[in-house]
Amino acid sequence: MNRKVLVLNQDFSALSVCSVPKAFLLVYLNKAEMITEVNAEAIRTVSRNYQMPSIIRLFHYVQMPYRGGVTLTRQNIFRRDGLQCQYCGSGKDLTIDHVLPRSRGGKSTWDNLITACKSCNSRKGDLTPDEARMPLRQEPFKPSFIMFLRDFSGKISDDWQLYLGKKARR
Repeated sequence: MNRKVLVLNQDFSALSVCSVPKAFLLVYLNKAEMITEVNAEAIRTVSRNYQMPSIIRLFHYVQMPYRGGVTLTRQNIFRRDGLQCQYCGSGKDLTIDHVLPRSRGGKSTWDNLITACKSCNSRKGDLTPDEARMPLRQEPFKPSFIMFLRDFSGKISDDWQLYLGKKARR
């Protein structure tokens, strides 16, 4: 039961992702309805089998405060960059690097942080990628909430794509 369930707001907009037990509880307590279920899988109790949810929709609209996107954390930077060094492509000994070094006024923002291996980070030192002649594999960017759910939260179900947009990485 390590599957994930897409949670939709009352207006069918994507709200979050939760565990199967949490989604089942919301449906069981009549706080949500099951939109789609996982075929050929069930939640078994002593006396009954229930369909395993894949997408649920809340019955009451949840007012979300302004969502500035995805929270800037070390793990989210790693996810955005595909757990690869943005200089050489390595997946070992990963660290966070400031494109414009902090000593030169660089801030800790989505647009200035990338994933780098320790070797490349040391080699780049206190230089910009251009000065160090180390081109970036992709420019850093701030992902939207939907983009993050769709592209960076691991394997998603095909039925989620209707609510998360067309492009989904596997």
